Amino acid sequence: MPPSPSRTRAVVYLDHAATTLPRPAAVEAMLPFLTRVYGNPSGAHGVARAAKTALEEAREQIAEALGARPDEVVLTSGGTEADGLALKGAAHAVRAADPARDRVVVGAFEHKAVLSSAQRLEREGFEVTRAAVDARGVVEVDALAEALDDRVAVVSLMAVNNEVGTVQPLSRVADLVRERAPSAVLHTDAVQATPWLDVAALTAPADVVTISAHKLGGPKGSGALVVRRGTRLVPQADGGGQERGLRPGTVDVASAVGLAAALNETTVTREVEAARVSTLRDRLARGLLEACPGAWCNGDGATKVAGNLNVGFPGVDAQTLLVVLDSLGVCASAGSSCSSGAIEPSHVLLAMGLGPDDARASIRLTLGWSSTDVDVDTALEVIPRAVQRITSRSRV
Repeated sequence: MPPSPSRTRAVVYLDHAATTLPRPAAVEAMLPFLTRVYGNPSGAHGVARAAKTALEEAREQIAEALGARPDEVVLTSGGTEADGLALKGAAHAVRAADPARDRVVVGAFEHKAVLSSAQRLEREGFEVTRAAVDARGVVEVDALAEALDDRVAVVSLMAVNNEVGTVQPLSRVADLVRERAPSAVLHTDAVQATPWLDVAALTAPADVVTISAHKLGGPKGSGALVVRRGTRLVPQADGGGQERGLRPGTVDVASAVGLAAALNETTVTREVEAARVSTLRDRLARGLLEACPGAWCNGDGATKVAGNLNVGFPGVDAQTLLVVLDSLGVCASAGSSCSSGAIEPSHVLLAMGLGPDDARASIRLTLGWSSTDVDVDTALEVIPRAVQRITSRSRV
């Protein structure tokens, strides 16, 4: 087995928006359910009931943190599954009740989990409108409003963009939906909002809300979908009646417990951590802009969450830069982790009006609960050196 990166060199991890270090509290909470409390929570005997009790206690904790009722929380394998169930499940349910309501409205720079689901709905005969976003990285509310009418079945707008970290005007959008498309289901992907913002308050106007555990220190492969009472979804998989019949299959108790523990710790420490990480992020941004002539930041700094810095470097190919940074012990990404490795420019940055060359020259540096001053110090030493190395080669 090859040695892990942590055993061969010190690593500066600046990709927390892709996944973050598991919180010790989450790992500790999960361990009993990976070993001795192993029952199937759908069973009826004592071993199963112990697992069922833990599962429902976790559900209650998740619901409290999200401003929901326990019976509104549907546990999923993560954000992608939750987004797909939300968008496709709501669209199918609404059209089944009224075939005339066959329109779907999404933000143009949603996560691929939403955009791919919208494409699937298009192939199934739905009309999909992708609402434009402005150069700041914020949805154009007027453009979205024009797309709303009585035919709209579902509207999906993320709470925080996953690539540039900008907070979206969800409350204003909700008001417009209630005014112009009052029967439409409003979904929000709150995956990137949960580590930094009061997600219960932020997403209160939404009918359906997506979160994911591994963005806030919980386990990968775990997430949740809040489905408010009165909101109907058509299941996207067949099987048993678990999770209100919306997500059949044996529930992963350990992951649910880990999600609840990570979410609880995130909620308790969020205000302090957001202030601390915001200071780190701002220092990193200032240092890079000073050290790299012509560098720029993508996304309006006034509306960004604490951990996000999306920065471009003139004359630099982002994929080349990421390879160099990795060799120097700095982990970063070029946009969404679901799109990493792709040579196409970021659809988010293109939607914001960047040209393809500038989009390809931009990388995402994201911090999290475990980020330190040393991480920023090292990044400010390594990244400008890597940029200079690449631009020097390109001039030869």
